[in-house]
Amino acid sequence: MIRTIEAGNPELLRLIKRDFTAPEEIVIQVDEIVSAVRERGDEALCTFTERFDRTPVQPADLRVSEEEIKAAYRMVGDEFLAAIRLAKDRIYDFHRKQLPPSWLDAEDGGYLGQVIRPVERVGVYVPGGTATYPSSVLMNGVPAAVARVKEIVMVTPPSAGGRISPYTLVAAAEAGITEIYRVGGAQAIAALAYGTETIRKVDKITGPGNIYVTLAKQQVFGQVDIDMLAGPSEVLIIADGEANPVYVAADILSQAEHDIRAQAVLLTPSWELAGLVRDEVKRQLATLGRRELLDQALKDGAMIVITRDLDEAVGLANRYAPEHLELMVRDPFEWLGRIKNAGTVFLGPYAPVSLGDYVSGPNHVLPTGGTARFFSALGVDAFIKRINVVSCYRHGIARIGPAAVHLAEVEGLSAHARAIQLRLEEGINDEE
Repeated sequence: MIRTIEAGNPELLRLIKRDFTAPEEIVIQVDEIVSAVRERGDEALCTFTERFDRTPVQPADLRVSEEEIKAAYRMVGDEFLAAIRLAKDRIYDFHRKQLPPSWLDAEDGGYLGQVIRPVERVGVYVPGGTATYPSSVLMNGVPAAVARVKEIVMVTPPSAGGRISPYTLVAAAEAGITEIYRVGGAQAIAALAYGTETIRKVDKITGPGNIYVTLAKQQVFGQVDIDMLAGPSEVLIIADGEANPVYVAADILSQAEHDIRAQAVLLTPSWELAGLVRDEVKRQLATLGRRELLDQALKDGAMIVITRDLDEAVGLANRYAPEHLELMVRDPFEWLGRIKNAGTVFLGPYAPVSLGDYVSGPNHVLPTGGTARFFSALGVDAFIKRINVVSCYRHGIARIGPAAVHLAEVEGLSAHARAIQLRLEEGINDEE
């Protein structure tokens, strides 16, 4: 069920590499879908929605109405409302600390600064259909609202009959989403990127999806900005011999529950803990649903790696650069300073990834597939622009202009040099 290997096993290199190359036939299909939506707009959107989501729909039906949202509030219980509002408040409080201020500093001869402005129109993709992910709505919508994005557009695939989960709709309203459309897949990404008769194009697209969504985001990047290219979800757990095997096993299973391609890896120097975790996974697995998915995910993506010590485990973790990293060790804060690459680090036995998925506050849209080496969690910075500001007075250009003239001449750009030299000569002539 779960393989156990030693750190020197060549199979570990395959695990670290995580080569998730998309099948060529899917790449071709996504290209055809994106091109069709770009060329035919709403007609293509409705055709693909009927084909893939088994939902006949007309352009007038694409946008979710205010009446549907109000009805959704009547369908969810008070417990859900309390939970979603707690999550929203915690996500908001965490992300508002990320919002940078505009600034303008005086220097000898002028001013330099940076003005912070929100992206004007953002598209949020939320998986849907038979699944319900209100947490993903919050994790994408709330940071955009914190950044003061004026128009936050959500797309999500409908279930058969065109229905959107009331939990998703309520979460969208709570998050500050301004428009909701019942469309998903690569066709939704194309609509956001290029616009249709019903859906106006956006400036940025965020949110995770399946391989079709990811490939579509990759294809439209440059036409719009995107957050990142999400792959299968993953957790890496570093645990010492004192870790609770019940908790470790539960976190492995919660990760495997995401997808058959999910990865759950335990790094530990303790053979005893490894055995206890394997036994506990079997015990807990017998009590869970979705057995076929879990069995396949554990077979393909779960692994226990025995390391020499925790130092080696940390080194391997930094190479792996996991989406989620749990430190189930004594004094986890002591080890935190040695972590270089991870989407989010969870410290100690009472901070499981599942808590971060919902209510802890930090964003759960995280880099996967080793991209935590250079990508960060989704945050307010994804929804803002930094506009540089330069002001220079006459005595300022007199002080720094000659250096700029010289550099322009070195680069062979005489018009650049002349644009500065004219101003320098004007100052000299005025003094005369």
